[in-house]
Amino acid sequence: MTKVTHLPGFEDSVHDAQRTFRSLLDANARPGTPYPITASMTVPSGLTLACAAACLTLLDLDVQVWLQPSFASSATPHSPLPTPHSFFRDWLLFHTGCRFTQQPGEADFALIGDLAALPELSDFSWGTAEQPEASTTLLVQVESWEKGQPVMLTGPGILHHKEIAPQVPRHFWDFWVKNHQAYPQGVDVFLFTENAVMGLPRTAKPEVCYES
Repeated sequence: MTKVTHLPGFEDSVHDAQRTFRSLLDANARPGTPYPITASMTVPSGLTLACAAACLTLLDLDVQVWLQPSFASSATPHSPLPTPHSFFRDWLLFHTGCRFTQQPGEADFALIGDLAALPELSDFSWGTAEQPEASTTLLVQVESWEKGQPVMLTGPGILHHKEIAPQVPRHFWDFWVKNHQAYPQGVDVFLFTENAVMGLPRTAKPEVCYES
């Protein structure tokens, strides 16, 4: 565990957590709009700063986390060397006290580094009719807010419509249509680049913008 403490997490735990939580709230309230995350911290390779800050803000002793098997074996441009899976788990455990599950359907939060490797969003908990809030929230890393399939979002928190094009697999939007149609059940998603977050709650209705 000594190696883990060399990555101390937030430099200013109170204010960094508060600022990160504010960005997450704003992103969820205004789907499709990126919000900066400006926490100061040391980040293990495989995690962007924004996603790492969200982990330290959202995860705690009461939640179960599903960690995508390939997640910690990937490196980021800012951290070119991959982090061993066990070290990554130890870092999250040390700083948040969260528990881990190997079953996606049991997770309160899921950390995703490769959306293309996910067969279906329905693998995760969509909650129940009585408790739709008992669903999984996905924390997903993406390369960019641009160069992906253009999609038009409508729904609560969006004035008229919002066009986005994050770098996610095209079939993700097919999954998302099913997720939206299951409302009030369904998963919620936060997308993270290196320094920003975009909210994609289950209320956001997507319409793929096909080229004419």
